Amino acid sequence: MNKNELVAAMAEKTSLKKTDVEKVLKAFTEVVGEELKKGEKIQLVGFGTFEVVERAEREGRNPKTGETMTIAASKAPKFKPGKALKDSLN
Repeated sequence: MNKNELVAAMAEKTSLKKTDVEKVLKAFTEVVGEELKKGEKIQLVGFGTFEVVERAEREGRNPKTGETMTIAASKAPKFKPGKALKDSLN
C-alpha cells in the first residue's frame, strides 16, 4: 500500500475528504519526525511505540576490498508494535 492508497482507505473509513486526510497524515508524520529528532518517544497504546535507538561505532569490512573500516555511530528510528497490533495479526 502506498501513500495515496492509504489516504483513500482512511478517507473511506472516516467519511472525510481525501485532502483533509492527506493533511492529517502529513501532520502526523511531521510531528513524529520532530519528536524523534528531539529524542522523545511516541507511544500509541494498542498500536505501538516510535523511538530512537543509538548505534555505537563499530568495525566493518568493505565488501569489495575486504579492508576493515570504522562505521560511525548513528541514530535510527525504531518502531515496536504493541500487543493489540501483534494479536490482530495472529
